[in-house]
Amino acid sequence: MPSPESPRGKAIADAAAAVIPGGVNSSTRYIGAPYAFVEADGAYLTDADGRRYLDYHAAFGAILLGHNAPVVNDAIRAALGGVDLTGIGVTEPEVRLAQRIVEVIPSAESMIATMSGSEATAQAIRLARGVTDRDLIIKFQGGFHGWHDAVARNVISTPEKAYGRDPLSKGILDQAVDATLIAEFNDLDSVSALFDAHRDRIAAVILEPIPHNVGALLPTQEFVEGLRKLTEQQGALLIFDEVITGFRHALGGYQQVIGVTPDLTTFGKGMANGFPVGGLAGRRDLMEHFNGQTGDVLMAGTFNGNPLGCAAALATIDYLAAHPDFYTRTHALGERMRTGLRGILAELGMQASVAGFGGVFAVYFLAGPALGYRDLLRNDHTAYVAFHRGMTERGFLMLPMSLKRNHISGSHTEEEVDRTLEAAREVLKTVR
Repeated sequence: MPSPESPRGKAIADAAAAVIPGGVNSSTRYIGAPYAFVEADGAYLTDADGRRYLDYHAAFGAILLGHNAPVVNDAIRAALGGVDLTGIGVTEPEVRLAQRIVEVIPSAESMIATMSGSEATAQAIRLARGVTDRDLIIKFQGGFHGWHDAVARNVISTPEKAYGRDPLSKGILDQAVDATLIAEFNDLDSVSALFDAHRDRIAAVILEPIPHNVGALLPTQEFVEGLRKLTEQQGALLIFDEVITGFRHALGGYQQVIGVTPDLTTFGKGMANGFPVGGLAGRRDLMEHFNGQTGDVLMAGTFNGNPLGCAAALATIDYLAAHPDFYTRTHALGERMRTGLRGILAELGMQASVAGFGGVFAVYFLAGPALGYRDLLRNDHTAYVAFHRGMTERGFLMLPMSLKRNHISGSHTEEEVDRTLEAAREVLKTVR
């Protein structure tokens, strides 16, 4: 079990706090020990004090193949010394990446590159409003689509704020908050009611096909097909935010799994195994509004389509295309983990459920399955955090924050999953 002593890591964290607000560059990164990391390899991270952790956090899911995957690092090295940032015209890596995206994602007829998933969702929402000349969008309680004002509300809301007005930050204009309407996942009637209440004003519905930002709420086929039909009837766009589900669950994203094609798809994180790149793809007639010569929706960003990000993305996608066993293997390991956890919870007589898909898993500390956020209001958040904290203290890195999911990468093994289950049994005994 890793020692709680962390002199070097704590010193780095203290130095960071002197020059970085809160000591981290993204608000959810501060978790106490382990404070700082110095090495990454395969399924493991090593902290500043030499402790090695089996990593299930995977940078919020960005690490798909494993840390420092050779196939990706080799592509980056090969790209260095070639064309770098031009800020004008186009480069061959950008073209090849767009061609690859159009080949593998069902909804993609055209594609733009961004630097992050948040930028991709911001552009998708701007495009939806520009195309429809409507002002409102619908998101789902618990869904997270980035940091920008249009969607920074109602994620992990407390019971008294859920479905009401729950912005994530000060500094957001009231008009921006109020232009985003909140529905319940897996409840098509809640979406229909918003369309009825705001006729001819809703530009788009945006959703994570699996809301992984609150664990792993699995959609029903009826719900997703109903969203597709409803948005078409109402003249609104359907946007799949596949920043987490894209490339992780299938090469074509979760839309390939469920067989429903949205109008627009955003992606990021896993597409380049942790290197900074994201994108937005969709119907050509919609995407042509970004055309700088004939379009009417602004697309800008000096770093968009940078050669190194494109090289990393191409290497990752090409690897996945050439190794379909990646999916059979990570799905099997995910099922091994979920089945093992269910057995342990039954053995201990605990009221909890295990959720997930593919290589993603989460333990909800509540009775019965969870279909929507309303069910998650019954989750024991203290137990959730205690489980993740206990696992991390034993060398299995899981973000100690309620409703955060865990990821199995291409570098995990059966033996490591079994070791994780052994530790989980001991931790869950203490949680119980």
